[in-house]
Amino acid sequence: MSVRTRFAPSPTGYLHIGGARTALFCYLFARQHGGEFVLRIEDTDRARSTEESVQAILDGMQWLGLDYDEGPYYQTQRFDRYREVVAQLMESGHAYHCYCTSEELDTMREEAMKNKQKPRYNGYWRDRTDTPPEGVEPVVRFRNPLDGEVVINDAVKGDIVVDNKELDDLIIMRSDGTPTYNLTVVVDDMDMRISHVIRGDDHVNNTPRQINILKALGAELPVYAHLPMILGEDGKRLSKRHGAVSVMQYQEDGYMPEALLNYLVRLGWSHQDQELFSMDEMQKLFSLEAVNRSGSVFDNKKLDWVSQHYLQNTPKEQLAASLQPYVAAIGVDTSAGPDLGDVADLLRERAKTLIDMADATKYFYVAPAEYDAKASKKQFKAATAPVLSAIADAFDGLDAWNAESIQGAMDSTVEQLDIGFGKLGQPLRLAVTGGTASPGMDQTLALLGKDDVLGRIKAAIDVCENAPEA
Repeated sequence: MSVRTRFAPSPTGYLHIGGARTALFCYLFARQHGGEFVLRIEDTDRARSTEESVQAILDGMQWLGLDYDEGPYYQTQRFDRYREVVAQLMESGHAYHCYCTSEELDTMREEAMKNKQKPRYNGYWRDRTDTPPEGVEPVVRFRNPLDGEVVINDAVKGDIVVDNKELDDLIIMRSDGTPTYNLTVVVDDMDMRISHVIRGDDHVNNTPRQINILKALGAELPVYAHLPMILGEDGKRLSKRHGAVSVMQYQEDGYMPEALLNYLVRLGWSHQDQELFSMDEMQKLFSLEAVNRSGSVFDNKKLDWVSQHYLQNTPKEQLAASLQPYVAAIGVDTSAGPDLGDVADLLRERAKTLIDMADATKYFYVAPAEYDAKASKKQFKAATAPVLSAIADAFDGLDAWNAESIQGAMDSTVEQLDIGFGKLGQPLRLAVTGGTASPGMDQTLALLGKDDVLGRIKAAIDVCENAPEA
């Protein structure tokens, strides 16, 4: 059997983290088996579906690099096909018209609850042959089997058995002629030859109904695999109250797509004790059998740890390309100044996200217009001016401008002035960066260039000389 998986989001909002993980698992399973990955947009909810949400889904898939082989298919473009299948089910006796009003359905549910039964449709029109009431547009209901059971051979959860008597005759077409979710999904999976339906376990209750419809149509059943929910740290299903759940929010927050994918693959799946995976490793090692049956907690600290790994190990040219949009967004022009790849290479050890790194690039391209107030009050005193003047003279006399020669000049200046290194290093860092944190001064100054460094030191000396006396 040729493996074909599908990711089928509803365009009623952004691509959320749970959906992205489902898409990733579908993608990995298809790639591992040399199969095909299909994208289907389930947009039959016309009231809530929007073009903006469709685009958000497409953007999220593109950013994550989850390339689909077919699609996107849109359910709203397949209404004629759904009506054809409904007519087929009506003709074969597997579906029927129901003329119950909403008031009658409410009464049925109330009576069932009074009798401590499950509130549901009681099959009133299932076998009736009398004349339908005038002025009522009927819905179409699926004639669910009354006996027997449905066995779901779930690739993650194991066998799930549901008695048919627990299922009522669900509506497959509304009175306005629009199909319902459980019908469209069945028809699409059948027509698109989906071999494995991999989706969240919030769909488990839909599966026996869909299996019965597939059987009524004489279709081959796919393999079902229901993935456990992603939970917040409070143990409840991940939602907006837990913070960012939109995939594109993580892009805005400066996470690399490779890092997010690596983190997502470990939410509910594992391979021994390995935590970090390349995409090639994910495709090689992923299996549905290794997916956990219980929910996984989304841990932002763990995501930051994975993010740091990718920032520290991505080739600097690729890292620079990822960093550039974030640097541009804060108005930093990198065309005049050190190579952004070299800057990123120097900053990678201290950053958790590309946002962190972008903020730290500023002083490499723009001299400080102001200094950290607290540090300036402590460091920029009249007595500091001679220290900065001494290092400026030492730097000015260097023939070679590199980290080694810069470090040598700083060491010799400290020795000549007979001071601790902090008496030079702290005001020098403040003069050059405007703040109190940076990578090693030798490497930082080497990237900035001799003329720029001397200009920044001179500006700081002027501040020190004009500082009020303590």
